[in-house]
Amino acid sequence: MKFFIDSADIGEIREALAMGMCDGVTTNPSLVAKTGKTFQTVIDEIVHTVPGPVSLEVTTNSYDEMLAQSEELASYGDNVVVKLPLTRPGLRACKALSEKSIATNVTLCFSPNQALLAAKAGATYISPFVGRLDDISSEGMAVVEDIVQIYNNYDMETQVLVASVRHPQHLVEAARLGAHVATLPLKVLDQMFNHPLTDSGLERFMADWEKVPTS
Repeated sequence: MKFFIDSADIGEIREALAMGMCDGVTTNPSLVAKTGKTFQTVIDEIVHTVPGPVSLEVTTNSYDEMLAQSEELASYGDNVVVKLPLTRPGLRACKALSEKSIATNVTLCFSPNQALLAAKAGATYISPFVGRLDDISSEGMAVVEDIVQIYNNYDMETQVLVASVRHPQHLVEAARLGAHVATLPLKVLDQMFNHPLTDSGLERFMADWEKVPTS
């Protein structure tokens, strides 16, 4: 399973890359705004730093404006993936972009029905938001399971990109279910390293090493 880093912070992205834990990046307007930098500055940094896919989101609900923005975003680099909302104009734009071989990430997916529509429209990635579904007492990972099964039933090429990841167990479940990608904040990646037995084991090894004679 691939890990995308959900961030517009170039420092976080470089840290994940250095660990070999960043296969790509997803961004959105909220993440870009948090950097305090111009959009162009942020995107130039990320696109030229990350060798893998970089999802850049359109900021309009108009089909014609989506197409214009998508063309501009795609021009920033060969690794750019255009992020589109799962709406009628969004899926129409997805179809048009797929015919031009421009990669797409259809976002704000909350049901298998929506995911099926995105695949039919030629989406490269579909992003089910598991954390937001959990927030409303739904079961986010159950939606992922349904999407993976449906796509496998028909050999659909759209990749399942699990988004709105809140904790490490989301990653475990996504991997168990066969999701192709998960996008996660750096803080969740950091949490994946943690286990009390690792900490206590390392502490014991280091204490025992101090007892080894030096001569």
